[in-house]
Amino acid sequence: MIKKLSECSPYAGCAANAPVVIVPCLRTEGLTFPGIGQIDLSITTENILLEITSLGLGGVWLAVMPEEDRVQKVDAEKLHAFALVPVGYPAEDRPQEDRYDETRIHYIG
Repeated sequence: MIKKLSECSPYAGCAANAPVVIVPCLRTEGLTFPGIGQIDLSITTENILLEITSLGLGGVWLAVMPEEDRVQKVDAEKLHAFALVPVGYPAEDRPQEDRYDETRIHYIG
């Protein structure tokens, strides 16, 4: 299954050898606010990545949605794949990038 998941997009090859791949999915039936499902899954995926990091593991967010060809390759009955999150021990030790740029912060008041 992991091998198949790793072939869903040109960027997912790194998932092929991962011991675990988490696939956050969107269930569209019965949602009160169906338009915000991807927002909820973005928050969920970020929290998964934060927990992975806190456990000393490595992970990466590989987008599936909204690319329809990718979604179709991963979909299951009544569930629509949002992303792939391969999890494992990092192959290399890389320092965390600091992308904070104060000039991009704007205050309204």
